[in-house]
Amino acid sequence: MAKYEVIDQDPVFSKVVSYFRVSDYLTWLGATAAGPLSLILLEKYEPASGRHFKMPKPMFLRAGGLVGFATGFFLAYNQSTKRFWGVSENAREVEKDRYEVKSLLAKGKNPYGSDESTLTPYMQDLSARYSKNSQLLIAILPWFNFVAHPYHGVDLKKYYEVREGEEKWGFNLVPLNEIKGLP
Repeated sequence: MAKYEVIDQDPVFSKVVSYFRVSDYLTWLGATAAGPLSLILLEKYEPASGRHFKMPKPMFLRAGGLVGFATGFFLAYNQSTKRFWGVSENAREVEKDRYEVKSLLAKGKNPYGSDESTLTPYMQDLSARYSKNSQLLIAILPWFNFVAHPYHGVDLKKYYEVREGEEKWGFNLVPLNEIKGLP
């Protein structure tokens, strides 16, 4: 399924939103504007009140804007998630993720925050199983990952490789077996 490098198979909501690109925001904006505009166009070409165009009531335009806003967010979130899954081009996100994770590993912190979670390991596992791949049906049942858990489908050993251009970051990573909260 993945054509590009997989960053995270179950990304946290805040990370997905923080990795939005300009194209994601434009998708969100376009869908928000498309809601009321589609109502105006439908009324123009197929008037509900007879033969003459009449501007839709503001109540309907606001409702169309709200539906467009939610739809646009779901589309943008889905586009960003596809980059985490490696389904679409993600070079920018890979570099940003590698920097963030390496900086946490250099400090000896768990990159997924599961060591600081108040949930038991069983509940973290349960949450991961519920939220994994939930983005595939996001428009039907919006379900996001808000829980810090260690089950992201990525081997952290890949962050211990030094890729081209990363030597200038100057991180000295703590050995993986010393990081708390990993399975």
